[in-house]
Amino acid sequence: MGGLKKPDASSLFNLVARRGAARKEPAVSPRFQALDLLATLVAVVDHQGKVLYANAVLEDALGMSRRSITGANLQDVFTEPVLLDNALQGARDNEFAALRYDAHLRRLNHDSLPVHVVVAQNENAGEVVVEMLPQEQQTRQEREARLLDQAQANKELIRNLAHEIKNPLGGIRGAAQLLQMELQAKELIEYTQVIIHEADRLQSLVDRLLAPHRRPHVVGDVNIHEVCERVRSLILAEFPRGLKVVRDYDTSIPEFRGDREQLIQAVLNITHNAAQALAERIEAGDARITLRTRVGRQLTFGKQRYRLALELHVIDNGPGVPDSIKDRIFFPLVSGRDGGSGLGLTLAQTFVQQHHGLIECESVPGETDFKILIPLP
Repeated sequence: MGGLKKPDASSLFNLVARRGAARKEPAVSPRFQALDLLATLVAVVDHQGKVLYANAVLEDALGMSRRSITGANLQDVFTEPVLLDNALQGARDNEFAALRYDAHLRRLNHDSLPVHVVVAQNENAGEVVVEMLPQEQQTRQEREARLLDQAQANKELIRNLAHEIKNPLGGIRGAAQLLQMELQAKELIEYTQVIIHEADRLQSLVDRLLAPHRRPHVVGDVNIHEVCERVRSLILAEFPRGLKVVRDYDTSIPEFRGDREQLIQAVLNITHNAAQALAERIEAGDARITLRTRVGRQLTFGKQRYRLALELHVIDNGPGVPDSIKDRIFFPLVSGRDGGSGLGLTLAQTFVQQHHGLIECESVPGETDFKILIPLP
């Protein structure tokens, strides 16, 4: 007698969908509605695993409607159902207040999703809350938290350092000017001119460090494609040969409130860095930068979940960010290029964060992708 065939992910999802289609849309209890605001995947089940409620993020992750999920067994969407069975058994027997373990969620037409599962008893008897945090999302949230902490620390460091430098720098320049007025020998005057020139260069650097904190935030309606076109024209004017700047726009993206000039500067800094990194490919005539805009839905960044967000990608086919500075590229004065000031990305991140957004970077040889995320109305 042959053994029972184990159902695959597709048949499981079809079975769950058929069960759900035969039912009317379940009414959401008011006490569950707040769970829709969470950025993590949440289901409320009974002690047998029957789904009483699934939040919107879980719907998105599984690619299934709430109607299809409600009433089905949550165990069916895990690659190892026995783990949740054991957890629910422990909840029934009051063996724990909360239990954590790692698992994988089945997804129709997608690879399984690794998640960190937290099983906890609800205050209502007979109900268990199952929270599933995608491990990729957990890693990303930790990375974003580090970026925000770094940005805040950098801001304080820059302000303090710049103010400490400005006063003695002014004194050095003034003393060099007075000394120059007293000197007669031409060769000695050249030395004082070097001092004055270097003092001016340092003053310019300090002003650039302080610029984003001094400049007022001028808010108006921003069309992101006008920003991209302005940046594209500036880059092609500086690099007229050997570089192709490709447009890949989603023209449905709405206008949003922001500082147009700051966003132009942020995108320009990133794109200019990309063009400079493409020096060898420009000489070969096959350098390419892609400006891509998309609408992201139900995204979480900066510790908040947004229904809609702008995704602006600046993608180049250059050699990639050196491994030695990948974790520090947004630090001030860190540059992968000889002669670089190391301020371009720092200022870009500062300007985007003033729009409640974030810049991320993924880089391998042959493709570097800087992604700007900004909430949309």
